[in-house]
Amino acid sequence: MTDIAKYRFYGADDALLPRIVPEYKGIDDPYKLYDALEKIWCADTCAPRMRDEWSPANKTLGQCSITAFLVQDIFGGKVYGILRPGGNYHCYNVVNGKTFDLTSEQFGDEKLNYEANPEQFREVHFAKEEKRLRYEYLKRKLAEFCE
Repeated sequence: MTDIAKYRFYGADDALLPRIVPEYKGIDDPYKLYDALEKIWCADTCAPRMRDEWSPANKTLGQCSITAFLVQDIFGGKVYGILRPGGNYHCYNVVNGKTFDLTSEQFGDEKLNYEANPEQFREVHFAKEEKRLRYEYLKRKLAEFCE
C-alpha cells in the first residue's frame, strides 16, 4: 500500500491510477513512478535553459514536459500546459478526470492554475530534438530501473 501522505506534488491526494501498458514492471501507479523518477531525474534530463539552476535538492526543475509525456505513455490521459512568463508551458497530466503534476515541487509555494489550460502535444514539444532526446533518455533510464 502506498503512503500518499509523503508525496508533495500537485494532485498527490488523488493520483491512484493503474498503468495501462505492460512495460515498466513495478510502476503500478503514479506514486511508484515518482519514486523511480526521483532516482533518475538529473541535469541531463533538465531543460537546457534551466540546467544551471538544477540541483538534487530541486530534482523536478526543468523536467515537466518529458515527465508529463512519459506519464501519458504509462497511464494514458492528456497533457496540458500552464503558460509561464517567457512563453513556455509547464506541463501536467489529467487522467480519468484526475489532475496531477509530478514536477510541481519545482515551484515551491507558488500556486499554479490547473484550470482551462491548453492541451499539449508531443509532436509540438518533440519537434525540438533536444527535448525528444531527453524524453528518450528518461524512458530508457526508467526501463533500466524496472528491469
